[in-house]
Amino acid sequence: MEMDLKRLAKLSRLRFTEEEEKKFQGQMEQIVKMVEKLPDLDASGPLIDPNSPMEMRKDVAEKKFNRDELLKNAPQVQAGCVVVPKVVEE
Repeated sequence: MEMDLKRLAKLSRLRFTEEEEKKFQGQMEQIVKMVEKLPDLDASGPLIDPNSPMEMRKDVAEKKFNRDELLKNAPQVQAGCVVVPKVVEE
C-alpha cells in the first residue's frame, strides 16, 4: 500500500521539501508495513491473560520538597497559597 504523502500533507496543512518528502514517504511505508503485520484482535475476548493478574504499583507519597521551598518559586503568595488571577466572574 502506497501512502499519498502529498495528500496527507495538504490535509494536515504541512509543507515538506523534496528531501523531507522522500524521507517521510519511506518512513510512512515502513509504519504501514509494520501495522499490517500486527495480528487481528478478537473483540469478543480479553486483551490480557486472565490467568496472569495485573499487579498495580504501590502508591507511595514521596516527600522531596517542603512547602516553603515550593512557594519560593511562586510569583505571589498569600496565607501559604499561590495567588492566581481571577478567572470566574461573579
